[in-house]
Amino acid sequence: MGCGRHIIVRARGGLPSCCSSSAASRAHVGLGKGVQRSFASAADEHFLRVSTRGPPVGRPFTVLGIETSCDDTGVAIVSSDGRILGEALASQAALHEEWGGVKPDVARDAHAAALDRVVGEALERAGLATAADVDAIAVTVGPGLEICLRVGCEGAKALALAHDKPFVGVHHLEAHVLMSRLAVGAADVAFPFLTLLTSGGHCQLLLTRGLGKHAVLGSTLDDALGEAFDKVARLLELPVGGGGGPALEALAREGNPAAVPLPIPMQKKRNFDFSFAGLKTAVRLAVERAPEEVKRTRQFQADVAASFQHAAFTHLEQRLSFAMGYCARLEGVIDGAMNGAQDGADPPRLPGTLVVSGGVAANQELRRRLQALCDATPAPGGDGAPWRLLVPPPRLCTDNGVMVAWAAIEALNEGGSHEAEGQGVRARWPLGRLAENAEVPKGTKSARSDLRKGIAV
Repeated sequence: MGCGRHIIVRARGGLPSCCSSSAASRAHVGLGKGVQRSFASAADEHFLRVSTRGPPVGRPFTVLGIETSCDDTGVAIVSSDGRILGEALASQAALHEEWGGVKPDVARDAHAAALDRVVGEALERAGLATAADVDAIAVTVGPGLEICLRVGCEGAKALALAHDKPFVGVHHLEAHVLMSRLAVGAADVAFPFLTLLTSGGHCQLLLTRGLGKHAVLGSTLDDALGEAFDKVARLLELPVGGGGGPALEALAREGNPAAVPLPIPMQKKRNFDFSFAGLKTAVRLAVERAPEEVKRTRQFQADVAASFQHAAFTHLEQRLSFAMGYCARLEGVIDGAMNGAQDGADPPRLPGTLVVSGGVAANQELRRRLQALCDATPAPGGDGAPWRLLVPPPRLCTDNGVMVAWAAIEALNEGGSHEAEGQGVRARWPLGRLAENAEVPKGTKSARSDLRKGIAV
């Protein structure tokens, strides 16, 4: 579920705290993780330097995408018309099982050992002989584990320079956000839309207006949801080498979500932020206080898993209800932080689509509950139509090369590419800035859960 579960380096949102102004730093105390700060690093001018060469000539064109931000080596060749021509993935789940999480140096070495082979497999499945047969090379350059990012970045740079191909550095989180445009078709997923990005390292609500144009409505104040899933899975002694989320989800299907009373995070806070640390602690206390003869039973563990999942998803539903209410109040004009329409231009569309992305989006119970929430909530526009929910296929929710190649295609379609020579990586790289004046409208009701039906009403 992403890099929130590695055991040595914990990736946190925001730029490094290297600003000399303590006042500037204090101004951001209390902001959620993953929110862009107003100060910048001195190295920014050397990161993602814009290339003067144009996009590939001819349509459709092909891009080879490389993903090594955490613990899976993913490579894919994708066509600009949305066809996945070939892909390959080297999983490291077995390598990290004994550690109970991702060990960065082990992950780096596994990426280095697998990358050439995985590139070759993806090319072969696409019916191509070498990387010279693709039109551009793309790679995740952040955020993620720095030593892992470097493996993919150096490999991609070598391919681009050796074969004289356009090079695109991709933001890992934006690649997740854009996956629904590949899955459904870019023409059918118009900007703007509301995004719930939830993974092992991030949990954010975004207003996405276009490529590189994201305003953060809310972000986690502590743990990401995928990170909380992993920690609860470890507490229940479930296998977590490939991420505790799938194991916990499977166990929760056998449990009663009302069996273990757990608090819904931030019930009295009317904002768009998330918090899962307190819920995680409540789960730990529930397990510790259970009689020994009970806590080892599968039924108790299943009840804990189901109750945790229910409380976490209810928290997501509440925040999404607030965000949907906020979108309904935009009245045709995107918030000032989203750089709305210019004079003479058509007014921006109201967001009426919810895009859910990231590893946790593969959870089937979450998909079912969010579909119910969207079905029950009128979208902005006044015609009574409900919100539209878009979630990529489960296999494209987790880290993969397809999302990197597609994000690069979106960039190349807008004429954007980068200089491969000297390109570095960035372990911490927030996706957007905090939206200004983003408040929950008065009278907005939060979703509440009916345990009898297990849906938001």
